[in-house]
Amino acid sequence: MNHQTLSAFIWSVADLLRGDYKPADYGKVILPFTVLRRLDCVLASTKVEVLAEFEQRTKAGLNPEPFLKRKAKQSFFNTSPMDLKKLLGDPANVGPNLLSYLQNFSTEVRDIFERFEFASQVDKLAKAKLLFLVTEKFAGIDLHPVRVSNSQMGSVFEELIRKFAEASNETAGDHFTPRDVIRLMVDLLFIEDDDALSKPGVVRTIYDPTAGTGGMLSVAEEHLKTGSKDVQLTMFGQELNPESYAICKADMLIKGQDVSNIAFGNTLSEDGHTGRTFDYMLANPPFGVEWKKVEKAVRDEHEQKGFAGRFGPGLPRVSDGSLLFLMHMLAKMRPATEGGCRFGIVLNGSPLFTGGAGSGESEIRRYLLEHDLVETIVALPTDMFFNTGIATYVWVVTNRKLPHRRGMLQLIDGSGFGRKMRKSLGSKRKFLSEESIAEITRLFGRFEIAEVAVVLGADGKEIARVAVHESEKPPEAPEGGKVKLAPLSRILPITAFGYRTITVERPLKDEHGRPMLAERGKNKGKPQSDTALRDTENVPLLEDIQTYFAREVLPHAPDAWIDADKTKVGYEIPFNRLFYVFEPPRPLEEIDADLKAVTDSIKGRIAELAA
Repeated sequence: MNHQTLSAFIWSVADLLRGDYKPADYGKVILPFTVLRRLDCVLASTKVEVLAEFEQRTKAGLNPEPFLKRKAKQSFFNTSPMDLKKLLGDPANVGPNLLSYLQNFSTEVRDIFERFEFASQVDKLAKAKLLFLVTEKFAGIDLHPVRVSNSQMGSVFEELIRKFAEASNETAGDHFTPRDVIRLMVDLLFIEDDDALSKPGVVRTIYDPTAGTGGMLSVAEEHLKTGSKDVQLTMFGQELNPESYAICKADMLIKGQDVSNIAFGNTLSEDGHTGRTFDYMLANPPFGVEWKKVEKAVRDEHEQKGFAGRFGPGLPRVSDGSLLFLMHMLAKMRPATEGGCRFGIVLNGSPLFTGGAGSGESEIRRYLLEHDLVETIVALPTDMFFNTGIATYVWVVTNRKLPHRRGMLQLIDGSGFGRKMRKSLGSKRKFLSEESIAEITRLFGRFEIAEVAVVLGADGKEIARVAVHESEKPPEAPEGGKVKLAPLSRILPITAFGYRTITVERPLKDEHGRPMLAERGKNKGKPQSDTALRDTENVPLLEDIQTYFAREVLPHAPDAWIDADKTKVGYEIPFNRLFYVFEPPRPLEEIDADLKAVTDSIKGRIAELAA
């Protein structure tokens, strides 16, 4: 059973809830019941042995917990003789028996249902005389791992959350990231480490500070398991939304992970993994969301701890906190001396260029680039996410660049690789195919300059889109068509993204047009500046300031000078400008001919009407 079919079946429970529940509240019942049935099925095969072990160890006066986990072959257990199907045998007492069943789970599982506030939903369903019917519905679904894999189960949860978000006009994308985007990020993350990770006995850690339902962590584990069954990936995360946290924790529990590694709370104000560093990290923080609620905690850490804290490089504007998550991840990188770290983070276009020299955003970019931490930035197609159609970018950051990458930044324009979906899912109208993911990953792995050849037919429609690697020839144009070439992968020195903002002053003049001189202070005897004529210029970091000034300013303002005290260094990554290809307009004769043809056609039709 695929996850769409399974999701549709579970969604049918909504028919029972209609009228007693608002559509926006369906998830409060369906999500925890789905988790409960999954746990119910996972423990079914060892139920008898666990109950016998519990009785034996309790009689002996021993703590049964470690023995029960061993018998259950899981990191959790349940000591109740009940399960969902047995609950149906006593219709009059389904409510009390269900709550008792929940209380007999181990501590980690009870916490999951507390986050769902499931007990209050059980009471509400009982009062509406729906509890037996809903329990019966879920007892009939087989969610055993043999039938539904962990990967499928994760997709089921994401599909359900998306549907509930649509029903309540909420943003599903706040809770999880599309799987195709995650697969690209994971491939980029591990490409240079595949050989090392394929060796038996390898242990690595991975962290997601905006874990959602745990999709990024799960896909990372799936990737590694395909390379080596022996690799051990220990997962860590933190999540703010209670329901997403509960689902993530349940997923980790079934995978045998230590669920104490999944922290609850706001990552920016309450670091759930203080002092810990990781081998790998993945994140898709919310785009364009203000951080006013945690502003005091963040500013205090920035001002009091500086670079000893998480936000040393600077603070972005309050209207967008995505760069705060990036800095948080910088602080979580395993030191290069201990093997280093690589992480991927999805950001919108704003962090590439927002803020002039000296601003918080520019200072963060400056820290990243001057410390040679950014390996590549990949532009994704638009319409890739469930809650937004804006342009997005994957940043790959590392403190263990290979020698041939040092001092360089690779930019890959993957915006043309998106394929249209048959059916839109919210704002998601495009997806990345396996071939596209492989091509982008190959470009990154080879660290080479490349172009994309767009083949157009005689009618001007796109026939094919081909990556042209170094030393390769572009495809031939079809008869009557043409081939358009554009940059696909560019490799530039870090210094190419830096600039100095200089302040250009002009003299203040008296009524006779003579410069007025300062009468005191350090500028005594020098011309006073006219603030109304003050201007700024951005000089590329690779260019000499005086040479630039003599060429660009003095010919137009011979009396101007530079106030050196006000010069600031800034960094920006003008992604779109670097990949822009100028297309000259059509010849005027061609345009005139088209206009004449249209005009003649209109005249002919008017003449026909008048006849």
